[in-house]
Order: sequence, then structure tokens, then C-alpha cells
Amino acid sequence: MKTLILFFSILTLQLLRATSDRCHPDDEKGLMSFKAGITHDPSGMLSLWKPGTDCCQWRTTTCLASGRVNSIWLTGSPDQPNSYLAGTISPSLAKLEFLNGLYMMNLRNITGGFPTWLYGMPNLMYLYLQNVPLSGRLPQDIGRFGSRLNALNLAGNRFTGAIPSSISNLTSLSELNLAGNFLTGKFPLGIRNLTNLETLDLQNNQLARSIPEIFSSLTRLRYLRLSGNNFTGKIPNSISSLSPNLEYLELARNSLTGQIPSFLGSFHSLDTMNLAWNNLTGPVPKSFKNLTKIFNLDLSHNSLVDPFPVMNVMGIETLDLSYNKFHLGRIPDWATSSPILYSLKLAKCGIKMNLTNWRPQQTYFYDYLDLSENEIWGSPVWLLNQTDYLVGFWASGNKLSFDLRQMRIVGTMKDLDLSRNSIYGGVPSSVAGLRNLNVSWNHLCGRLPPTKFPASSFEGNKCLCGSPLQPCK
Repeated sequence: MKTLILFFSILTLQLLRATSDRCHPDDEKGLMSFKAGITHDPSGMLSLWKPGTDCCQWRTTTCLASGRVNSIWLTGSPDQPNSYLAGTISPSLAKLEFLNGLYMMNLRNITGGFPTWLYGMPNLMYLYLQNVPLSGRLPQDIGRFGSRLNALNLAGNRFTGAIPSSISNLTSLSELNLAGNFLTGKFPLGIRNLTNLETLDLQNNQLARSIPEIFSSLTRLRYLRLSGNNFTGKIPNSISSLSPNLEYLELARNSLTGQIPSFLGSFHSLDTMNLAWNNLTGPVPKSFKNLTKIFNLDLSHNSLVDPFPVMNVMGIETLDLSYNKFHLGRIPDWATSSPILYSLKLAKCGIKMNLTNWRPQQTYFYDYLDLSENEIWGSPVWLLNQTDYLVGFWASGNKLSFDLRQMRIVGTMKDLDLSRNSIYGGVPSSVAGLRNLNVSWNHLCGRLPPTKFPASSFEGNKCLCGSPLQPCK
């Protein structure tokens, strides 16, 4: 009897294995029809998609315990030219009735409009069609997804027109990302209905008019990104409702006016605040001293005035206060003392100090340092010679005086602007590896090393010669 039971057990396992070694017929038909719609796959992203094989073993799919496909992951690499797909998204994928997530990102050469046949997929919760890029207008009935969708990411496509008002029906969304398209019109009032949102990203579109007062119902928001549009008016007061959870506030590159509201100083969870390139006026609120956890602060390119509050940050990574109406006098101690600072930009901030005497806590990890258009004198040689990862150093329009040949140019450096100072000596051959160079209007002398830079990079010096300037005598 035991032998008989064992026999039937083995037979059952073999039958199960035989049936699980291939796709469900509907899933296989849908997937193979999708592959047929792809005209180019140079990196072999779909190379394992073959009839009669187990589609749950394809790396680009995941399956339920029943063997039905429940997600598709097709992701290209932006830094690899051949990592893309060309073709169209076949509606045959609708046959995958258990599909829970469709993730197509950085495919770069998929054509067509928004696939409205996705409305009929009853289990779809996560839809990522990012940098595919699809085009045309977003369908007015996109709200037909109803409360099924948890995430809708259509960033980096070529969608045009207004954001459909029916988007207010997607009440289960925790993520709405429409960034990097060509969307126009107003900020949709119906977004106030999406009370589960944790991420709202509409940056880099062409949205206009004022940002409406809708945020009091969006208290779960952690990421609010509206940069790179044409928004006008003041920063909405209802944003104050986001203080318990908001980590990223990005409103840069708009045309916002008025003063920075003091309630922003109560955002104790804030990691990043970017209000750059607006028309904001007045002083920075004293309440900013309470932003103890902020790591990235960019208030550059506004019309902000003194006094700037003393911050109590535990450690800041990036700081940009450039091109306002500040008269800081010196580089703030609270920035200098940060052990994790890697990007410091204080161009035209009214700094008057001897750079030779500046002693930040660390400079080894500095990537970017911009001190342009101040009244800084002395030498940056000691500073630059202690950095191993510097990518850009800008110090034009100061009173720096040092021998350029003593400055070490690390292999990571790409941009160097020392124009309009009092720098002397010769131009070292190590500048040839830079992407951008400007040492014009100094006191440099001698033969130029071979470089790709134009004459404007060297003009106005005492006695430089050689290509691209006049020949040496």
C-alpha cells in the first residue's frame, strides 16, 4: 500500500512539473505577441522569451504560485546605448489577466499613444511607463482605472495637452508621476481627492497659473516636485499641512513671487528644499533654524535679502544661496562645519574673506565649489590640493592671487573658471583634460600647452602665447 501511495505521489509531482515548465497558454500568447511587436532588441532583453519555455524563469517576469504571470519588468540602462527596445506595446498583453504590475522604463524607442486597453486589466495596480517614450494626449477617461491603481508613473514621455480631470478618480494612488512631458494648462484641482498620495511629481512640464490651495487633504505626501513649470503667484499656505511627513519640496524654475513662508521652518522631516530660479523676495524666515535634518537647500537665483538665519543643521550635503542680494561677509560656519558637505555654491553672496584662512571641517569629498563674484582674496591651492573628487571649481570675479602651476587638477575635475582674478604663473598641461576652462583676464604668462579650448579661455592675460593665441616669439 505504501508503495502504491509513493508511486502516485511521484506521478503527481511529475505531472505538476510538466505543467509548470511552460507558460499558461493565455500568458504565453500575450507575451509572444508583445515580442512580435518589438522591431529592435539590440541588448537581447527578450532573448529568453521563447515558446514552450517557462515564462516564470525569464528574469523579466514574476509569477504567482499558480504559475500565472503577475508582473513584467523591462528596464533599459540610459548609460548603455544598446539597452533599449523599439516597436509598439501590443494590446495582446491584456491576455495576462493576473498581471499586477507593468514596469517598462528607459526603453527609449517605443512608439504610440497611451494604451487604453489597460483599463480592462482587472488586477493591474502598478503602471510604470517611464521614458518609453509614448506620445499624444493623455486620454480624458484615464480615470476609468478607478481605485485599482496604486502607482501611475508616466514620466519622461511626450504626452501633451492638459492633465485630464478624471485623474481625480484614481483615489488609491500613492504615486502620481507625470514629470518630463509637455503637459499644459492648470494644476488639476481634482488631485485634492487623491488622499493616499505619497509622491506627486509634475516637474518639467509647461503647467501654468497659480498652484491651488489643495494640499490640506494630502497629508501623507512625502515628495512634492513641481519644478520646471510656469507656475506663478505665492507658495500656497495649504502646503503647511504637509509638515509632518514631507521630505522633498521642489518648486524651482517657476515664476513664484512673494516671501518664503515661515511655516516651512516647521518641516522637521525635510531632506531637500529647492526654491531656486523664482522671483521670491524678502528675508529667509528665522524659522529655518529649526530645519535640523535638512541635507539639501537651494535658494539660488531669487531676490532674497539679509539677514540670513544661523542654521542648526546636523550636517548639510549641498547648499546653494547664489545670486540673491545677500551680504554674508564670510562662508557660514554652519556650512563650514558640516562633515558631509560636497557641494557649496555661494556665488555673488557678498563674501569678503581671505580664502587662505578658511578651514572647513573636510574638503576631501567636495564635488562642487562655486565662490564666483565675491570679494575673496588669497589662495585656494591648499584647499584644492586636498580634494580627490572635485568636479567643478568656479571663482571668477574675485581677488585671488596664486601661482596656477601649484594647483593640482584632479582627474575628476571637468569645469574650472578662475577668470578675472590676479592669478600668475603659467598654464599647466593638466588643464587639457578639462571639459570647460576659463582663466581669462589674469596675469598668466608663457607658452600654452596643447588644448581644445578657444582663445576666449585665455584672453586678457599678461603674456600668454601659442595656439589658440598668437604664436610665441
